[in-house]
Amino acid sequence: MALVTSPTQQKGIVITVPVLVLTLSVAAIFFFFLLSSLSTCNCPLSSTTTDAANAVRNGAVSDFARSEDDSSSSSSGRFSERTSATKEDIEWVRDQIHKNGLHMQDNVLRKGINPRTRAQQLQDLIQFKGISHYEGLEANNHTALPCPGELLVEEHHSNYGEPWAGGRDVFEFLAEASHITPNSHVLEIGCGTLRVGVHFIRYLNPENFHCLERDELSLMAAFRYELPSQGLLHKRPIIVRGEDMDFTKFGSGVVYDLIYASAVFLHMPDKLVWVGLERLASKLRPYDGRIFVSHNIKFCSRLGGEECTKRLTSLGLEYIGKKTHDSLLFNHYEIWFEFRRSGA
Repeated sequence: MALVTSPTQQKGIVITVPVLVLTLSVAAIFFFFLLSSLSTCNCPLSSTTTDAANAVRNGAVSDFARSEDDSSSSSSGRFSERTSATKEDIEWVRDQIHKNGLHMQDNVLRKGINPRTRAQQLQDLIQFKGISHYEGLEANNHTALPCPGELLVEEHHSNYGEPWAGGRDVFEFLAEASHITPNSHVLEIGCGTLRVGVHFIRYLNPENFHCLERDELSLMAAFRYELPSQGLLHKRPIIVRGEDMDFTKFGSGVVYDLIYASAVFLHMPDKLVWVGLERLASKLRPYDGRIFVSHNIKFCSRLGGEECTKRLTSLGLEYIGKKTHDSLLFNHYEIWFEFRRSGA
């Protein structure tokens, strides 16, 4: 029997199977190329993202790194390098002490702990050599860089008029005041046992820290204890034994972003200080480079203000002003005098 179709019924659109397959194939290819183009998009980064990338790439210490650290670092797993502790850092360590119920106690003999002075520790080292040690010929076959006992017990940490920890304070102040990055070049006049220098060496790229030091025992402490014990031998700092402000061994082409002298010019004749400034002025980066001198600048003030300014100008140097910084760990502040190179 034949079916009768109503004249009012709408006709449907018939799509054959081959056409349907072809349409779906074309659509799949289109979406494939679309996703590929999106994944390789060279879209410009937002200013915030660009600033973050530059901060990480340049190793710069910036307010951005500090403000963004809590929000972005925790999710990305990356931390921008800093030089000093933030308020949040201070609160964290105080909170840890409080949570653990810690209070300062007398350092007396107790189970597993036998307090010793440095002198007692050195005597123990000489007499007993350590809990486990090699005897006879074997004693010379297992220590790659034998270190004198006086250095092992860190007697040189008491060579200064303040705690060893003050070196970190100096580093933080100078690094931030001069806006250095790991690529910067730094010269310390009189680095001693690296109380400050060890922090610069760790922060800077290899061979970017230079030092001129005259004291032999201080240099022995630097080379035979501080650098090896801090794991910094690979940084290859250029430390030269010398005096009389002779900087020729550092090369003629180096340009410094920071030159500093901590309590060194106090012990030099004024004439020698001026000789040093004359030799270093042309090695300081114009405008952005800084010279910092601690405690006082009597080599300048003894000339009188006008004469001092005139002499600095003749060297291409300009006095910026006086700054102070506080210590993180003990009641102490230090005074620094800042100079810059005023022309190319």
